[in-house]
Amino acid sequence: MCEGGDAAEVFASAPRNAEGAAVDPIALQPVDEVRITTLVDNVFDALLTGDDRVTRADVGNGRVTAAQFEGGSTDAGLRAEHGFAALVTVRRGASTTTLLFDTGLSPDGMVVNADRLGVDLSEVQGVVLSHGHFDHAGGLAGLVGRGRRRMPMVLHPAAWTRRRLAPPRGEVFDLPTLSKRALEGEGFAVVERREPSLLVDGCVLITGEVDRTTEFERGMPPPHQAWTGSGWEHDPLVQDDQALVVHVRDRGLVVLTGCGHAGAVNIVRHARRLTGVDRLCALLGGLHLSGPAFEPVIPPTVAALTELAPDMVVPAHCTGWRAQHALAAALPGAWLPGSSGSTYRIAA
Repeated sequence: MCEGGDAAEVFASAPRNAEGAAVDPIALQPVDEVRITTLVDNVFDALLTGDDRVTRADVGNGRVTAAQFEGGSTDAGLRAEHGFAALVTVRRGASTTTLLFDTGLSPDGMVVNADRLGVDLSEVQGVVLSHGHFDHAGGLAGLVGRGRRRMPMVLHPAAWTRRRLAPPRGEVFDLPTLSKRALEGEGFAVVERREPSLLVDGCVLITGEVDRTTEFERGMPPPHQAWTGSGWEHDPLVQDDQALVVHVRDRGLVVLTGCGHAGAVNIVRHARRLTGVDRLCALLGGLHLSGPAFEPVIPPTVAALTELAPDMVVPAHCTGWRAQHALAAALPGAWLPGSSGSTYRIAA
């Protein structure tokens, strides 16, 4: 669905069946700990409480000027917006590495929340984009504004695809499109990969294109369209959608999604098949189960995830309230509400 391209590229981006073990399995090195801090989510709830799995931000984050209060200031809490960004810190022995997975919607939302949480974005050693939709890449401008430029950025080559929403009745909305030229001009070392990538000395897996193997996860409805170079066509697959995977020693896989356009179950199956690790420890991130086109997918998704019996499920961003309720009811011991400023810790 990219502008230009040849037959080989079209073939490479086509969905395919995946049966049996991976032909080229990934030797994902186990880690001792992973911490995932949600810098941007659709929700900020200052009244959520933490436990041994999650630390919550409270309303006291972010003192701002406000003349109508005595003393001239108030506490602003954190921002919530229709987007997603997460800080991922992995520890193996004495070695610790921090990556940024997506950057939220607005140019300043992620950096404002990072400041209010006391997160130093100068420690980020690389950026991973789950896909090219603007609500996951908007915060790159704020990151650049902080002088964070000279770092690798891993994404799928279809992330540059021009896309739009063209409902049968309603105005066409052209989605803002990432500019490779602009990002490289800012100093990002852009790494385009369709295939899986191993980062952080083999401790972090970026899935690349996800095998579509379920019968019920069929992707985006017809209004979601992509420019082919000669016209607009239905883009159901969002082929650039990819996830981040970590293997926590003795616990299993931790899977982090942006929107989960490939389907939550497809993504988990793909991660298990690539790594040869059957145990799903945690699933976090957007699962894109909101709205009439996706609500029929909720029951089979919940059933499949219930069978996997993860220790932690944190649906975020575009999951939708119906799916949240269904997952909370089916997995009461594993489900945790998402919120900007929450840090989830999974340790060996």
